[in-house]
Amino acid sequence: MVLNSVDKVIQLQKNTANIRNICVLAHVDHGKTTLADCLISSNGIISSRLAGKLRYLDSREDEQVRGITMKSSAISLHYARGTEEYLINLIDSPGHVDFSSEVSTAVRICDGCIIVVDAVEGVCPQTQAVLRQAWLERIRPVLVINKLDRLIVELKFTPQEAYSHLKNILEQINALTGTLFTSKVLEERAEREAEARVNPNSEQGEQVYDWSTGLEDTDDSHLYFSPEQGNVVFTSAIDGWGFGIEHFAKIYSEKIGIRKEVLLKTLWGDYYMNMKAKKIMKVEQAKGKKPLFVQLILENIWSLYDAVLRKDKEKVDKIVTSLGLKLGAREARHSDPKVQISAICSQWLPVSHAVLAMVCHKLPSPLDITSERVERLMCTGSQTFDSLPPETQALKEAFMNCGGEDTAPVIIFVSKMFAVDVKALPQNKPRPLTQEEIAQRRERARKRHAEKLAATWGQTPTEPGQDGGVLEPNPQGEELRGDEQEVESVTLHPELQEESNQESFIAFARVFSGVARRGKKIFVLGPKYSPIEFLQRVPLGFSAPLDDLPPVPHMACCSLESLYLLMGRELEELEEVPPGNVLGIGGLQDLVLKSATLCSLPSCSPFVPLNFEATPIVRVAIEPKHPSEMPQLVRGMKLLNQADPCVQILIQETGEHVLVTAGEVHLQRCLDDLKERFAKIHISVSEPIIPFRETITKPPKVDMVNEEIGKQQKVAVIHQAKEDQSKIPEGIQVDSDGLITMTTPNKLATLSVRALPLPEAVTQILEENSDLIRSMEQLTSSLNEGKNTQVIHQKTQDKIWEFKGKLEQHLTGRKWRNTVDQIWSFGPRKCGPNILVSQSEDFQNSVWTAPAGRASKEARRYRDFGNSIVSGFQLATLSGPMCEEPLMGVCFVLEKWDLSKFEEQAVSERENQEQSDQAGEPQGEGKAHHERQEPQGGYAEPLEKRTSQKADPSVADCYGPFSGQLIATMKEACRYALQVKPQRLMAAMYTCDIMATSEVLGRVYAVLSKREGRVLQEEMKEGTDVFIIKAVLPVAESFGFADEIRKRTSGLASPQLVFSHWEVIPSDPFWVPTTEEEYLHFGEKADSENQARKYMNAVRKRKGLSVEEKIVEHAEKQRTLGRNK
Repeated sequence: MVLNSVDKVIQLQKNTANIRNICVLAHVDHGKTTLADCLISSNGIISSRLAGKLRYLDSREDEQVRGITMKSSAISLHYARGTEEYLINLIDSPGHVDFSSEVSTAVRICDGCIIVVDAVEGVCPQTQAVLRQAWLERIRPVLVINKLDRLIVELKFTPQEAYSHLKNILEQINALTGTLFTSKVLEERAEREAEARVNPNSEQGEQVYDWSTGLEDTDDSHLYFSPEQGNVVFTSAIDGWGFGIEHFAKIYSEKIGIRKEVLLKTLWGDYYMNMKAKKIMKVEQAKGKKPLFVQLILENIWSLYDAVLRKDKEKVDKIVTSLGLKLGAREARHSDPKVQISAICSQWLPVSHAVLAMVCHKLPSPLDITSERVERLMCTGSQTFDSLPPETQALKEAFMNCGGEDTAPVIIFVSKMFAVDVKALPQNKPRPLTQEEIAQRRERARKRHAEKLAATWGQTPTEPGQDGGVLEPNPQGEELRGDEQEVESVTLHPELQEESNQESFIAFARVFSGVARRGKKIFVLGPKYSPIEFLQRVPLGFSAPLDDLPPVPHMACCSLESLYLLMGRELEELEEVPPGNVLGIGGLQDLVLKSATLCSLPSCSPFVPLNFEATPIVRVAIEPKHPSEMPQLVRGMKLLNQADPCVQILIQETGEHVLVTAGEVHLQRCLDDLKERFAKIHISVSEPIIPFRETITKPPKVDMVNEEIGKQQKVAVIHQAKEDQSKIPEGIQVDSDGLITMTTPNKLATLSVRALPLPEAVTQILEENSDLIRSMEQLTSSLNEGKNTQVIHQKTQDKIWEFKGKLEQHLTGRKWRNTVDQIWSFGPRKCGPNILVSQSEDFQNSVWTAPAGRASKEARRYRDFGNSIVSGFQLATLSGPMCEEPLMGVCFVLEKWDLSKFEEQAVSERENQEQSDQAGEPQGEGKAHHERQEPQGGYAEPLEKRTSQKADPSVADCYGPFSGQLIATMKEACRYALQVKPQRLMAAMYTCDIMATSEVLGRVYAVLSKREGRVLQEEMKEGTDVFIIKAVLPVAESFGFADEIRKRTSGLASPQLVFSHWEVIPSDPFWVPTTEEEYLHFGEKADSENQARKYMNAVRKRKGLSVEEKIVEHAEKQRTLGRNK
């Protein structure tokens, strides 16, 4: 980039009112990067001829090869409109669903966005997703309908057809916006009603709402996209033209003599012109009149395309002359009509002018940030803005002012870290030499050459006697200098080599308040930092001197090392960055993992975590080809974890290093990065690790041949019953209704557990509220430890009761009576979709009630043993009996919990102890007295430990601590309770959106059915021959799916896969034929493909568990008749 424009950018950064931070959002292949190219070419950074072909912001090699954007990148552009000059920080983001996390990082640091929609494909799944993300972050969108040239060239629409097609697209997008708006208004109304119920006196008491009140009162006209409002632009980025109706309103107001304001309102919509009366009227369809948009705008563009494509030279020249344009000789002679169209249109209707004028006019500056957005950014988790400390609330003012004074607190949000080659940093780039430096270097080289010549001439006569004293110093000096240089080059070389291999991390950030200066001391606040915790740890609070603070969790202190201006593929060094600007920050590699908040005051709360649309679901295990390279792999995976906002790195119990990514394309990119950039070693990658869940269902009513169970004659019932019994070992009682009764190894406690399948709606509610369950668990644990640190805010309390109400609503009927009140724990990891219900009469505990402060010794002992029971439940839900996968949608009911034998033993032990103490009293009276006193006043648990330690070794000691026995017994009881019920596997499912033409529809269905896919709906896009197919597909079957569909349809169909839900696989993995009909249908061995068993065995093999598979059956040596005659 030329140097004077950097100075210009630095100057523009200071005028916050004229800064626009925008990102370009769209579905994949709708033309975001091409549009960005057109905008960049307007600044002279790239040639306008290369715009659209170069894809300047796709700087990675794999982005260029695949033709899709994989990471969001920023560039600063200058735009002058009249006397006003604007700085536009443009961020190009990916459209592929696998990289939607990059969209989240871009949206967070912007104030507005450009939604790009393909004029042919219209609204696609990712268009909906990005619109929702923009809405959640409260940023204002404008619309660009791109690829209008396809309507002319490919679909061959008439201008009238094109107009109705564009109207449809606008209606679809506005319908989406309306849905988002409605849900927001209704949500707010529900909150207000809840508050009114809590504080009935806060507003007028008797207010009657009907459901539409909020919608009618709230003005939503500014939200919708409409050309007359100026927030819609029609473009063809590849041909370099675009227009808003304002441009044509200005031209025609001068030509026709109708006021510009009137034209602005009527150029879009069903209006036509009465040329005689020079009046604009509503269209009457019967008369077949054309709307103004068609007559005055589209027909002109269509006639230009028609003339150029038909190579009508006279007409083209006439159009060019009438528009007052100049067509270069090269373009006029060019055989490709696209070149001519591009040359004419880019002069007539430059796309950059239309889009940037709309951005500057319609999108907000950093000063226009809304208070609602600020409050949302500052409240993490279940906190509300009112519950934050007053010093933190005071920072809202700094956000709103976006001031650059020295007193203003510096607040910066880092949305992601990205890796840059060290050589690409500005300080490491070779800078151009000045004339003086070139002259100095030339002089030095001349001197060195003269010295060398003198040395060689001086040495030749005295060559035979080299050990003479005269010439010794000079050759030695020469040699020494040579040696020094050699040593220098040897020592420098590895360093340079190492440095060239290094990746430097730059933080992608935005200044929300204050001025970021190099060397400024700043606090780095992690996502889990809490200003409330800071107040508890620092006695003086926020007024404490900031130089010597005690260590506070998730807070670090550093100084800003280097600040960069992000210019697409290049970086430019800056000394300071005023508020409201996007920037890169170097030197935070060791302090920030993925995202962080930087603030000059510790009273700032961290920003709310980024909202990711895609869930990482595709797992692979990675190991180096050469085991000695393991440290490089570990280091490389750490760097990869930091460089990608969505990727997850896990080390499993087996020691495997697992990489979790959002999809196949994302996985491929991560592996390439690991091999080529971060680890730089050869790696072996396992087959994808497919996640499953285990569950139980209600007993089926029909068998595998759809006969009602119990009606037909059973042939192999005895064989089946024997097999079932072999699952459960001896000593465990199993009731007919599935109640498992089991005793601990030392026979002192008995547990009775039953497993029940949860209704699907309840499982869904538990999954959606996992964060709330986690915060409930943290609260309970802090109360258990006696720290009443967390104050429950009223809104959190309301959320908890609402969650409880939802569960009660779905768990109805005799079987579930009082179940919700008796929920003891959730699992696995205390926040999962399974529940433990305690129906034991001896001990009542519930997640809804806080534990009593001063419980009796009896209750306290039960509570400690209760923790062991809960731990057993957690272990059981973490790995089920089928293939050690987590459970889902299971309710375990603890019906009986008998500790009477343990108590009896404890009492008898105590009596024995007292007797022995009395017998030994004369020897050590004081000591015995002390030992007798302690059990009465002390805590109960030491007594249990002592009784178990001093009991008969054959009963207690050989089985280990009693709490451990309880954990193991509870875990086994839960597993057996599952095994006596019909077990099923649950598979992860993708929703799959495929756009395909009618010719290839059959092939798409063939690929889907082959991979166990299920089509949900199929609809035809109006006005095109494109079908949109919505289907669900198991994740296990999805690998290579996109490639196969593209191959089978010759590239005419491409799928978008997004993780959706978990679904029960209907077939029983343990099924064997039992009735005559089943024998006839499936054969004696029933060895036809059982999908569930196939999946289960694959997982068991991978985990090294035993698999019941006969490799060879009925093995006999083959006899050939010829030999045995």
